[in-house]
Amino acid sequence: MISSNPAILHLSANNNIIPSLSVLKGLLGSNHEVGKLLKLSAWFVTSDLEKTMVPNVEFLKSCGIPMERINMLILNYPRCLLLHPEIIKQSVSKVGEIGVDRDSKMFIYAVRIIASMSKETWELKMQAFRNLGFSESDILAMLKKAPSLFSGSIEKIRNVKEYLLATGKISMSCIVKNPMSLACSIENRYKPRLRILEILESRNLIENWPSLGTIFTYTDDKFFKKYIGPYLDDVGEGCITECLVRGRRSA
Repeated sequence: MISSNPAILHLSANNNIIPSLSVLKGLLGSNHEVGKLLKLSAWFVTSDLEKTMVPNVEFLKSCGIPMERINMLILNYPRCLLLHPEIIKQSVSKVGEIGVDRDSKMFIYAVRIIASMSKETWELKMQAFRNLGFSESDILAMLKKAPSLFSGSIEKIRNVKEYLLATGKISMSCIVKNPMSLACSIENRYKPRLRILEILESRNLIENWPSLGTIFTYTDDKFFKKYIGPYLDDVGEGCITECLVRGRRSA
């Protein structure tokens, strides 16, 4: 912790470190959780939590956000609640304008995404999605379901979108309904699975492809049991293995 943030050495134990640890324990509930947080980011010890984290947490609680979700934000994105309280308030307001329900588990993550960008950066991100062919309603629908997608690489999102559409089996509406499909790896996830589905379809072993949701959410084991294991005798183990290995080699 000290090596990542040597400024700790210049802090007063009584005036800085101990009060900060006390605040963190009060929020997280145990020394164990505090330890987990400090391994992720030592900034909590060097920051004035009474001016940032405490008012941010209190504001989110006043908005009806359960402490359990706030703690998840603290542990997963530790620096978010160290932002100036006005930024958090503006972000909550913006997310509300977008239409994300405060009861949604995604609300607080949408706040995190908005808070991490300047107004100009956010507009550039929105324009990038428009340039990819997504409508305003598409963008808002995806933001409500998968806010973390909006912190990802636009180039990767473009490549995945084009790859999925090129199959002729997956439409833009399917992608919008399953926005996290755009975060998956083409080489590791899609190439081997889609190649196997093409083979099964070409040999009339399946009538229809599974939904995009199935294709990208199934674990390798579950996908194997559903779409590979039952057809090994018909297709040949060598053919299936080559499809899987080829995808891994390309990664």
